[in-house]
Amino acid sequence: MADHLQFYIDGQWVQPSGSRTEDVINPATEQSIGRIAMGEKADVDRAVAAARKAFETFSQTSREERVALLEKIIALYKERIPQFAAAVSQEMGAPIKLANAAQAPSGLGHFMATLRVLKSYEFEEDLGTSRVIREPIGVVGMITPWNWPLNQIACKVAPALAAGCTMVLKPSEVSPINAILFAQLMHDAGVPAGVFNLVNGDGPTVGAALSSHPDIDMMSFTGSTRAGIEVARAAAGTVKRVAQELGGKSANIILDDADFEKVIKRDMFGMCVNSGQSCNAGSRMLVPKARMDEAAAIAKAAAERVKVGDPASEETAMGPVVSKAHWGKVQGLIQKGIDEGAQLATGGPGLPDGLSAGYFVKPTVFSHVTNDMTIACEEIFGPVIVIIGYENEDDAVRIANDTVYGLSGYISSADPERAKRVARRLRTGNVHLNGAPVDSNAPFGGYKQSGNGREWGRFGFEDYLEVKAIMGYNPKPAA
Repeated sequence: MADHLQFYIDGQWVQPSGSRTEDVINPATEQSIGRIAMGEKADVDRAVAAARKAFETFSQTSREERVALLEKIIALYKERIPQFAAAVSQEMGAPIKLANAAQAPSGLGHFMATLRVLKSYEFEEDLGTSRVIREPIGVVGMITPWNWPLNQIACKVAPALAAGCTMVLKPSEVSPINAILFAQLMHDAGVPAGVFNLVNGDGPTVGAALSSHPDIDMMSFTGSTRAGIEVARAAAGTVKRVAQELGGKSANIILDDADFEKVIKRDMFGMCVNSGQSCNAGSRMLVPKARMDEAAAIAKAAAERVKVGDPASEETAMGPVVSKAHWGKVQGLIQKGIDEGAQLATGGPGLPDGLSAGYFVKPTVFSHVTNDMTIACEEIFGPVIVIIGYENEDDAVRIANDTVYGLSGYISSADPERAKRVARRLRTGNVHLNGAPVDSNAPFGGYKQSGNGREWGRFGFEDYLEVKAIMGYNPKPAA
């Protein structure tokens, strides 16, 4: 890796207005792999001005022109997956196998899903004597996180481009290199100058300047609920649209007729994918109280088989968490679980055996957890499962819904119809039945403090459109 001390604005790499830089740290080695420039308000103003100017023409492009542009991006993206994967693995610690199989390809999947939507979407319809038109909302500010960086960049950029919007992206300063590579891909694919702009920086400076900017028409934010509240506050003064995908504390209901051995093994491993750093992770595992010890024993055995170590090794199943600060947060919450009386089945504080450096966390299982404990209420964002007991199906639903979040839910049952019935009762934006994976065509987003708006597929595309009614477009013929 090398230093990346420029921003991509108005179709070219430009010098920042200030001189601040920040090291990008490899969380497996705790060593710097390069520096990035940190933006200021002046950089945001310059990028927004370029996007505003470009919107005048890009918003008028045809469906066919935007289809051709997405196809060029997709072709280049396919070629550069190994490059993206290597960057993500080094800057946020994803095992290289995961980076190649999921982290990098996830962005490609969103471009392909958006292309399908764009090809068939009806932008105009008649209602009575009026014509209703859906047109691009304008200039979009985008703030994306470090945990699934390309996924979150692509699921915003792809529909915005398809809709005819222009944009300014602020990726996470913790994992920014993949976004810099992405900006170069946009340039090489022929995205017109000013349509896509990239400014690196932190939330209080660049994020706040974007959110409050009068020439930004919409903010699309993915991150913590705390930061999402700040984005909404900053955006309120200009009454812009704010779409948010925020935190989660999703319930994973194991119904009494499920195959416990199979399901709990699967879901314990799933909790360790990406080191537990997924907002939709099923971190609260709900099991019948009478089978608590059985469930804990299965989860313990599965957790202890997870190979933790060097992300560069093809044998590694789980790498480090992203940073020293985040490692400290996860360690503090694990200790909090012990202090509050949850039973530690395996894992716990400190580095895994055999590792003396890097921000690695032991795969951890707590059992006999109650839903009022801190580890059941707060998003840990690490490889930590908390097992909560329920009395019956109604009690499981009550516990699942007893949270300020509502992003995802998981249900396992030998009876698919029973699983579907329970799914309808969960107050969450997504529900996975019997281990079903995410679907890039389906809407992704949450209820309550997990956010508003939806991303992915047609629903994500429509968030970047405004609706205009032209009255008298189809007047009734004279009698």
